[in-house]
Amino acid sequence: MDTSGPLLRIGEVKRVTKETNVHVKINLDGTGIADCKTGIPFLDHMLDQLSSHGLFDLHVEASGDTHIDDHHTNEDIALAIGTALLQALGDRKGIHRFGHFVAPLDEACVDVVLDLSGRPHLTCEL
Repeated sequence: MDTSGPLLRIGEVKRVTKETNVHVKINLDGTGIADCKTGIPFLDHMLDQLSSHGLFDLHVEASGDTHIDDHHTNEDIALAIGTALLQALGDRKGIHRFGHFVAPLDEACVDVVLDLSGRPHLTCEL
């Protein structure tokens, strides 16, 4: 009898550096619940939107040297989310590697092109 059950698509990463302390947990088969406490209110909002519209659960807890600026915290959260996503996807069977989506969000038009190739890259135009 097979007792292994369905594979859970969950990833969890803890990242500690001189500048930051980050904990990320992602459940790709969640319902869109976000619990994000980054110390950066706009980032919390954007992560909440990503989780809500992507229908995956996301927990992010971070502290960092935001008294200087928030770039270390942003970078380390992004690295941890990417690593947790990689863990959650496992062997990537049954997914589409590429995706593209455009949506109006408040007074912005968001255009996302995603390639889950495992090679990290971000281009952000604000």
